Amino acid sequence: MRSYSDLFRTREFTPLFLSSCFKTAASTVSGLALATLVYRATDSPLLSALSMFGPSLAQVVGATTLLSAADRLPPRATVTGIALAFVLGTAAMATPGFPIWTIFVLLLLLGLVQSFGGGVLWGLLNEILAKEGYLLGRSVFNMMSGVAQITGYATGGVLVALLSPRVTLLLAAALYLASALTARLGLTRRAPRAAGRPSVAETWRTNARLWSSPELRTLYLLLWIPNGLIVGCESLYVSYAPSRAGALFACAAFGMFVGDVTTGRFLPPRVRARLGIPFLLLLATPYLLFALRPGIGVAAAAAAVASIGFGASLIQQERLVSLIPDELSGHALGLHTAGMLTMQGVSAALAGGVAQLTSSGTAMTVLAVASIAVTLTLAPSLLRGRIAPRDRQRPEVSAPRERQSGVNSP
Repeated sequence: MRSYSDLFRTREFTPLFLSSCFKTAASTVSGLALATLVYRATDSPLLSALSMFGPSLAQVVGATTLLSAADRLPPRATVTGIALAFVLGTAAMATPGFPIWTIFVLLLLLGLVQSFGGGVLWGLLNEILAKEGYLLGRSVFNMMSGVAQITGYATGGVLVALLSPRVTLLLAAALYLASALTARLGLTRRAPRAAGRPSVAETWRTNARLWSSPELRTLYLLLWIPNGLIVGCESLYVSYAPSRAGALFACAAFGMFVGDVTTGRFLPPRVRARLGIPFLLLLATPYLLFALRPGIGVAAAAAAVASIGFGASLIQQERLVSLIPDELSGHALGLHTAGMLTMQGVSAALAGGVAQLTSSGTAMTVLAVASIAVTLTLAPSLLRGRIAPRDRQRPEVSAPRERQSGVNSP
């Protein structure tokens, strides 16, 4: 699979793609509206950041208890059900007089529901396209995410200004409903990839198998921490420039779009494999400028350039997919998503806390320095994993030899 047209000729790719488009747009619009609503009510950078990215903190609970469901639930019904849960939750938060603390409780519940949703989605994508098409397919999803965020944040900013945050939340609920309907009507019914019932014990056993590989550990940490810290920087856009936050989010999304197009479509595999660490450094370095508290033009340009570095995640995911067994694809990719979102929530809380004590610009600089430090610390471990013999890597995440007769054995 070598072109985007090949992707859209693949059965079920288009409805899965469109459903994700609606969901990403809904998440973008609702996140900005909710952060604005909370900031107006509390005047707190910490609570504003947590309202936008705090639900990701629930991902760590799901990753340790619910993630085995990613391969053991029917994909179409699960994707549809998760979207419907967000319809109800988002509409409830738009209710006038809804207490702030209740909003945060509901956000955490929705984060728990979503904790295995990434595994279901990306496992299904891997099933539809197979491993040789996963990188190209994922790059299209990432580009869509960038476009949806550009339009979503720009539109959301206008809607919040012209209407109100609560009305904008209702429009986001309608987008979630469109996502649910597209998945239900466009996807075919598929059996779960793995047999058995989801359980906490199964989640722990599979997490342990994945974590037992040194290279997978390094890949997961690189996927979670450096870019999670930069998302913490993004969580402060509302408090950094309350009236222009939509512009900052849109520029950051544009940079991510450029990085994903370049990485997924134009870079040869040999070149791409060498750019994971440089892209992560690019992701953090421009945020050092925020120590000088630049104006909105320079800040937007810095955010756009930095976000090109999000292309690093595609490079690391390509390697991740090459190492995991097919029957664990949903769980392994879900662990990546859950850990990534958890780190985003932690980073948002950290960024908000530092900004509460200092300033938003200072907090962005602190998190950028931390991201660079983590990347440089993990880079040697990734290099050692890549030069190890390939036949010594894959068995580390495969089932023990005496239990390989059944593909669903833990």
